[in-house]
Amino acid sequence: ILKTLNSWFWWENIWMPINVTWDHFVDRDGLVFPKPHQLYVTIPYAFVLLIIRFFSERYVAIPLAKAFGIKNVRRVKPQPNPVLESYFQECSKHPSQSDIQGLAKKCNCTVRLVEKWFRRRRNLEIPTVLRKFQEAFWRFSFYLTSSIAGFIFLYDKPWFYDIWQTWVGYPFQTLLPSQYWYYMTEIGFYWSLLFTLGIDIRRKVSGCDFLAHVIHHVAAIGLMSASWCGNYVRLGTVVIFVHDTADFWLEAAKMFNYARWEKTCNALFIIFSIAFFITRIILFPFWILRATLYQPTYYSTTPVIAYFLFNGMLLIVQGLHLYWGYLIFKILKRFIFLK
Repeated sequence: ILKTLNSWFWWENIWMPINVTWDHFVDRDGLVFPKPHQLYVTIPYAFVLLIIRFFSERYVAIPLAKAFGIKNVRRVKPQPNPVLESYFQECSKHPSQSDIQGLAKKCNCTVRLVEKWFRRRRNLEIPTVLRKFQEAFWRFSFYLTSSIAGFIFLYDKPWFYDIWQTWVGYPFQTLLPSQYWYYMTEIGFYWSLLFTLGIDIRRKVSGCDFLAHVIHHVAAIGLMSASWCGNYVRLGTVVIFVHDTADFWLEAAKMFNYARWEKTCNALFIIFSIAFFITRIILFPFWILRATLYQPTYYSTTPVIAYFLFNGMLLIVQGLHLYWGYLIFKILKRFIFLK
């Protein structure tokens, strides 16, 4: 069954233009092509990034936070109590007054002590400002580094200025070393985000925000991996660059927000909002989606199945852009009209 599924998955009619097979993707005459098996290394790269994250948060972010005046608040842990802990985990973190009285009788203690225990236990669930600063610092560092590297890799490439060039010579476009490292690092980074979703700080912007992040990370990994296999690398690098250039402004705004530099935070958030709407709401649909939905019809009259798969995932990503753009617009409206 697995062998059959594997043959179906790698069927040329899914990935390749007419009269092109996987045999054509053998390195030859100075041409180097992406190999699907190379994607396996993105998992080890993800763990390398997690190690880098650990040391950067501990030895760079913490001293920087102290320089900004952010202190590490030590919270008092409640006394170990299996009965109250079980109720906290399985029933409710905010018990009613009648439940508190019942728990007090069951534990043979006062109602006030039970209320105090639940208050302290809830406080342990709230991330400290220092922890938030550390996470924002790591994301800021990666997105800024990725944006700078992406610009260095792309600024002298013709397809960075003329999106039509992403299709010239397709599918026999050679893989550049810069494209390899750009792809592997980005996929590894999103794997690392997926691995740490359960322990990273959950945002309270919206109840759907956690699910949106899961969908985004899975779609990003799937999209980059599939575009690697189909040698849509030129277009993929442009997509990655467009996404990263707005994100480091947001993380910088968060860092200054945690440090209570209000004016700096506000200025950075406005810059982020402008960058987000330019890159995600204007450039992505009218530049990149135009190149993936419209321009391939000039090179082939019979689109392959991958055409619909890739564009389906890109449209999902654009849907998330609109969702997050709506949230950003709400924040901007409150900022402008409600101060």
